[in-house]
Amino acid sequence: MRYTDGRLLAACCALVAPLGCTARVVARGGNDATVCRKTTVAVLGAGVAGITAAQALSNASVPEFLIVERNDYIGGRVRHANFGKKPDGTPYVVELGANWVQGLGSEGGPENPVWTLAKKYGVNNTYSNYSSILTYDETGANNYTGLFRDYEDAYGTMEQDAGYILTENLQDTSVRAGLSLAGWKPKKNMHAQALEWWEWDWETAYPPEQSGLLYGITGYNLTFYQFSDQNNFVWDQRGFNTWVIGEAYEFLKENDPRLLLNTTVETISYGPEGVIVQLKDGGCIEAQHAIATFSVGVLQNEVVKFDPVLPRWKREAIEQFQMGTYTKIFLQFNETFWDRDTQFFLYADNKTRGYYPVWQSLSAPGFIEESNIIFVTVVGDKSYKVEQQTDEETKAEVMKVIRSMFPNITVPDPTAFMYPRWSTEEWAYGSYSNWPVGMTLEKHQNLRANVGRLWFAGEATSAQYYGFLHGAWFEGRDVGERVAGLVSKNHSHECDGNSTIGCGAMNDYKVLHGTTSLDEYTVANGWAASSFLTYGYEEE
Repeated sequence: MRYTDGRLLAACCALVAPLGCTARVVARGGNDATVCRKTTVAVLGAGVAGITAAQALSNASVPEFLIVERNDYIGGRVRHANFGKKPDGTPYVVELGANWVQGLGSEGGPENPVWTLAKKYGVNNTYSNYSSILTYDETGANNYTGLFRDYEDAYGTMEQDAGYILTENLQDTSVRAGLSLAGWKPKKNMHAQALEWWEWDWETAYPPEQSGLLYGITGYNLTFYQFSDQNNFVWDQRGFNTWVIGEAYEFLKENDPRLLLNTTVETISYGPEGVIVQLKDGGCIEAQHAIATFSVGVLQNEVVKFDPVLPRWKREAIEQFQMGTYTKIFLQFNETFWDRDTQFFLYADNKTRGYYPVWQSLSAPGFIEESNIIFVTVVGDKSYKVEQQTDEETKAEVMKVIRSMFPNITVPDPTAFMYPRWSTEEWAYGSYSNWPVGMTLEKHQNLRANVGRLWFAGEATSAQYYGFLHGAWFEGRDVGERVAGLVSKNHSHECDGNSTIGCGAMNDYKVLHGTTSLDEYTVANGWAASSFLTYGYEEE
């Protein structure tokens, strides 16, 4: 264990001495010292996973926890910003990160918990009608929607192939191979390339070549077949994180000392007796357990140091999983010159796949109709490029595209322009995760698994719902309940044989196999729903 300012004493004490001993004193050089703040559980991050984990602890009568959050708000990647101007001069609110409730629920069936909570807090949202789309290329309007049927036919075949891979324990492949085998080969057809981007990249933030077939299919089906096929877009002017904040203050008080905003974690020292969290401001927290809800991007970029270094089986899983970037570029004009009744506009560039392809209107019926706001989305390499550019450079590119889409209209300059830079944010380093080619369920379980008293939770740790907001919710609840079962004094939350999500320490696989057998698709490996939802029908 190495510390640059004489902190070795406290870390060693935390890892060796019983947790019942007196508070540790962390030497900082000279005569000053910092006393570690003691708690039962340190929850690192106040996003959906962190808040849900803390709520699970509170519900289990474990009130001794601290929530540590680098930002000055609750919500993490559920983040909004002020943009443009309303007629009265005040700004609109737009979502920079998570923006949809995906897969709502069906009558008599399960309901997405995010949808349940959005309804609870009256979050304003509107159904995303993906049939409300017009298609364009560099010449202007060009109807190539007939390609949708070709893609959907190939996707259906690919979906069945994913089922065979699962049930027959076959070696997985890429989505590109799956589509090609099913007859979808867009090659140099730029209209088909744009449509494929709309159907695949726009959801996953990665191209088919880099996405695993089996888990790429489950990443869609386990949400939309289990809940419903609806996506609702949130435009609430309070912000989408209204429900996250609302849930937090069901168990937190106003100015609750257990919520530490604007507080950065630098180092986590962990061992069999507990965890020491060193903070950038020089403070520290001593806890029996810690729940790290950092994104895969943060873990891959080593923003937080672990002492000792995480074991190889853990690091391999972290490094192999993917962190995608999804960049929304917002423009406000003094008028809505595009079709007011249409939600989506798809642009096929004649040279570059994924070049400012999907445009969404916030002036469409049911959204913010008077706003004159439209935004365009890029992902992956295009995100990295625009996030390294200046606003003016990106604006010039965007305006050239939209003017080519509407050649018969004098498109004015925007009155407001803005986009986030997710790939450069040290507390995020991306938007959400994607399942890569060659990663098995066992290896993903190593991403989920705790290392002693150090736990991990977030959308990426969800085998079924990675990349989705409800994945973060389920994983936060799971880990919160597991830890509560271990520390609860009355033991009422320990495993009683009836738990639907498991309890205690998680599985890990120090020896990995090439494939995952069907009998391993269990709760213990993060798989609660029927595996047969993978390819579109339920197990009888």
